[in-house]
Amino acid sequence: MQVISTIKEIKNKLLKERSAGRTIGFVPTMGAFHKGHIALMEKAKKENDVVVVSLFVNPTQFGDGEDYEDYSRDQKRDSEIAEQSGVHYLFAPEESELYGSDFDTYVQVGSLGEVLCGKKRTSHFKGVATIVTKLFNIVGPDTAYFGKKDYQQLRVIEKMVQDLNMQVIVQAVETVRDEDGLALSSRNTYLSYDEREQAMVLYQALSKVKEMVQDGNDSTAELEDAVCKMMDKRPLVQLEYIHIVDRSTLKAIKKIEDGKSLAAIAANVGKARLIDNIEL
Repeated sequence: MQVISTIKEIKNKLLKERSAGRTIGFVPTMGAFHKGHIALMEKAKKENDVVVVSLFVNPTQFGDGEDYEDYSRDQKRDSEIAEQSGVHYLFAPEESELYGSDFDTYVQVGSLGEVLCGKKRTSHFKGVATIVTKLFNIVGPDTAYFGKKDYQQLRVIEKMVQDLNMQVIVQAVETVRDEDGLALSSRNTYLSYDEREQAMVLYQALSKVKEMVQDGNDSTAELEDAVCKMMDKRPLVQLEYIHIVDRSTLKAIKKIEDGKSLAAIAANVGKARLIDNIEL
């Protein structure tokens, strides 16, 4: 595996790969790799000739008071995991390589970025869309891989690719979970033992919603109320939102539409802001 830090070098390397007729799979990341990231890398390796992973903690998707400074950074560990997962190129640029001192152009996200997490993190998806656009332009992948845990991010990127006629396939990959159901996240490392025990309620609540839907309850108000009651019993978990929405538009719905709905949840547990979702 080659570790590359400059745009010029990675573009030159990948130009040669494309000229040789090789397909490129791309996994954009902020590092702190876990089994969820590995699943993305392995799928990219299975479906492409060349796998590129980016490693960059993107400052423009963090707001004031968020955990940009505290976000885990361990390039040596991440490099070892990437190499073991069959990655060919690890693109790990410095901030100055991607954002020059006079950088002043951003990708503005529409309604998909204004709901769910976007209500509180008002500039987050602008930062996500901008860095992903830059990385797509630098890497030029045939296919890019994103996990469903960050479902809103996935939809924002899918819509951006569609609206801006980008020549890349966006491939969604299922959420990877611990044995107790908690979705894997780089921020799980922030949790104390007691917080980790109570954080399991996120997946338990989503599973309860799915069970209620399977039993015939299609009222989103009743489903969301059931989640709130479960959260009330977990004092270390501060619910930010539970919304049941249309999978495509992410707009709130009053009745479940089978195969078209999504329950999405966000909560603060100690220092960690956790999100999860389940398709209905």
